[in-house]
Amino acid sequence: MTLENIYTAVLNGNAPDAAAGVSAALEAGTSAEDILHKACIPAMTEVGRLFELGDKFVPEMLIAARAMQAAVEILKPLLVDEGVETVGTVVLGTVAGDLHDIGKNLVGMMLEGAGFEIIDLGTDVSPDAFVKAVQEKKPDIVGMSALLTTTMPAMGRTIEALKAAGVRDQVKIMVGGAPISQDFADKIGADAFAGDAGSASRVAKSMLGVAA
Repeated sequence: MTLENIYTAVLNGNAPDAAAGVSAALEAGTSAEDILHKACIPAMTEVGRLFELGDKFVPEMLIAARAMQAAVEILKPLLVDEGVETVGTVVLGTVAGDLHDIGKNLVGMMLEGAGFEIIDLGTDVSPDAFVKAVQEKKPDIVGMSALLTTTMPAMGRTIEALKAAGVRDQVKIMVGGAPISQDFADKIGADAFAGDAGSASRVAKSMLGVAA
């Protein structure tokens, strides 16, 4: 089973083939790092690119992300043993008052597929909870999601809470969700806006100066 086979399995959302391919490649002596960086991450990068072009849609992204997760579950302990560093750490959450999580979850899967470590705080996350996560986890990026126009102001309140706690300058802030725009992101002082899950990993990498 070659790296190309694993790439194709992830790209097409075939979780059983992705897992089998990873196991076979490991048995053949391929390192976990090579499998991750030469097959899995490139496949998810291509999924994101195709989504942005309109050639793939949310259901296809979801099954590709699940195939990626099937591969990563096998690779994770080996990557730790090999001392492979992640691209960065992202704290994710849907803001206070908002219980929607499909978009956030998809962004999390795409980011994980791009090599980020994800700390998912869930939904209805208060500004204080975001502050606590930044203080304790020391992430590179905070990602906030909102689907309701009524919960959009919670993003601004969270940024203000991070400022008040003295940790705003320690993280990059990325916002997204159906009602969110670049103008709104600029207005509340976010560092970046991701229009959809397909672009989230590219935007996150660009914020950290990592090649997409």
